Amino acid sequence: MSKKRRDIPVFDQPIIETHCHLDYLKDRPLAETLAEAQRVNIERVITIAVSPDNLATVRELSQTAPWVYGTQGVHPHDAEQYSDAAEAEIRAHAGDDKIVAVGEIGLDYFYDNADRDVQRDVFRRQLQIACDTDRPVVIHSREADDDTIDILKEFEGTLKRRGVIHSFTSGPGLAQYALDEGWCLGFNGITTFNKAENVRDIVRMAPIEQILLETDSPFLTPVPYRGKENAPFYIPFVAEKIAEVKQLPLENVLATTYDNSLRMFFQPR
Repeated sequence: MSKKRRDIPVFDQPIIETHCHLDYLKDRPLAETLAEAQRVNIERVITIAVSPDNLATVRELSQTAPWVYGTQGVHPHDAEQYSDAAEAEIRAHAGDDKIVAVGEIGLDYFYDNADRDVQRDVFRRQLQIACDTDRPVVIHSREADDDTIDILKEFEGTLKRRGVIHSFTSGPGLAQYALDEGWCLGFNGITTFNKAENVRDIVRMAPIEQILLETDSPFLTPVPYRGKENAPFYIPFVAEKIAEVKQLPLENVLATTYDNSLRMFFQPR
C-alpha cells in the first residue's frame, strides 16, 4: 500500500460517476455499494455494458434505483462475439429512458483479445448506431491511437453527440484530437498512481470543461485503497487528484465536472 488509508472524503457538491461496472462488483452486496455511494454524495451512477452477454444485465441494473443509468455496447475485447443479433439489441435499447450512451466500444491493441480488423469493423458499426440514435459514445482506446483517430474522423460529420474517451491513458496526439473535436476525456484512479505521470500530463493539458470523473470499478482502485476492489464511492479521491494536478480549487473541479457529465449524458442536444 503506497499510502496510509484514510476515510473517504464527503463533499457538499454532488458527483456523477460516469463509468463503472456494477455487475462486476463482488466484495459487497449491490445495495450496500449504492448506499455508500449516496453517502459520499454520488448523485448518479452510469454502469457500462461490455459484451452481448451483459447488455440485458446492464438494462436491469439501470432499473435498480432512479439514479442508476446504463449504456449499451460491445467492448473491443469481445468484438468477435458481436453479431447482427447483438447489434439489433443495442439499436433497440439505445434510446431507452435509462440508457444514456452507446458503449463501451473502441479498440484495444494492448491485449489483442480480438482480431484487429474485427475490432475496427465492430467499432465502426457501433459508432453508426450512435449516429442513428443520437446518443453519445463511451470509447475505450488502448495502444490504438492512430486507428482511433482515423475511425473517428470518418464520423466527424455525422456523430453529433460526441462522448468520452474513458480511462484515458493514450498519448497527447489522441488527446488533442479528441479535445479539438469536442470530446471529453475520462479520468479515474490511474491519476493517483505513482508511475502515471503521463496520464497526469494529459490532465494538465485538458480543459477542466472537458474532463469527466469515473472509477471504472471494480478496476483501477485509487490510492490510498489500491489492493481493494474499486467501487463508485472511491471517486472523491479522483476528484481530489484532478484538483491537485490542475491546481484548481476542488469546488471548481466538482462543479465543472458535474456540469460536464450532465451536458454529455443527460441533456438533450
